[in-house]
Amino acid sequence: MNKFAPKGCDSMEDEKKSVLIEDLTANPAPLGLLGFGLTTVLLNIHNAGFIPLNSMILAMGIAYGGIAQIMACAMEYKKGNTFGTVAFGSYGLFWWSFVLLLVLPKMGLATAPDKLSLAAYLFMWGLFTLVMFIGTLKLSRGLQVVFLSLAILFFLLALGDITGNATITLIAGYEGIFTGFSAVYVGLAQVLNETYGKDVLPT
Repeated sequence: MNKFAPKGCDSMEDEKKSVLIEDLTANPAPLGLLGFGLTTVLLNIHNAGFIPLNSMILAMGIAYGGIAQIMACAMEYKKGNTFGTVAFGSYGLFWWSFVLLLVLPKMGLATAPDKLSLAAYLFMWGLFTLVMFIGTLKLSRGLQVVFLSLAILFFLLALGDITGNATITLIAGYEGIFTGFSAVYVGLAQVLNETYGKDVLPT
């Protein structure tokens, strides 16, 4: 006790102060979800056989699928959100790795991967996504749908490559379109719900 403090008063050392810090930064999740979702839809329109794999998809993979998610990853890190940091960082870099898989052989800088290599690549991403899905069980139902359907997509694509069965890859394409649109829905729902201050779209 401070001997100079007035009688009946606690000393400065004994005082407890609470500071309320309000987070005024924007929610980065919609940016990451939309970057992932729109690019996934376009790639799987190709897997479903509607369009060829061209520069439109590669550009989306680098810019919106890649850079936008990496930006969201950095913003989630600032917010202390480990799940968002790992998810957006990983899938953003997935898109960069996917584009490099296609571009490096064209530039003569690497050998194109064989079907077994691609299957291993896709299987590992499926396994990672399946474990991340377990994390979403503490989050929203919308994110559960996104991560579970994405894990199924990776496993289907891996199975299609390892078996050489074009029908499986075709089915994966349609399933991937659903996965992409589910991420787009959750991302836009978060934007609208925060803008209107109420649940306009359920997640």
